[in-house]
Amino acid sequence: MRKDHIVIIVIIAVAIGALVTLLIPGGSTYADFKQASENPDTEFHVVGKRDKEKPTEYNPAINTDEFSFYLVDNNGKECKVVLHKNKPQDFERAEQIVLIGKMQGEEFHAKDILMKCPSKYNNEKPEATAEKKG
Repeated sequence: MRKDHIVIIVIIAVAIGALVTLLIPGGSTYADFKQASENPDTEFHVVGKRDKEKPTEYNPAINTDEFSFYLVDNNGKECKVVLHKNKPQDFERAEQIVLIGKMQGEEFHAKDILMKCPSKYNNEKPEATAEKKG
């Protein structure tokens, strides 16, 4: 095979790959609540921290697949979140939360949640670590 043919095949493969990634529906991107509210038909990943001052609501006797809480995104905007799953284990310990879902009115309806919890391997206190070094 000639070099010309190999180059053409590589260019065609890259073009097909680019088209496939653009045309696949359901791909989501990272955003904040403002972007999500401006595009309610698009699924987004929203990153933020739970507002610990506001209550969480979970009543498994009424609906095991609905848990709500308030999240402050990385730009400081707060929004009520309705997670259409049961309350995640260790939710209160989460340092950072990533929600996957869409805005519906004034609420963000999440179909999935990812949580970053404190590492179980970092159980030493910072003061104890500083004392060992010094």
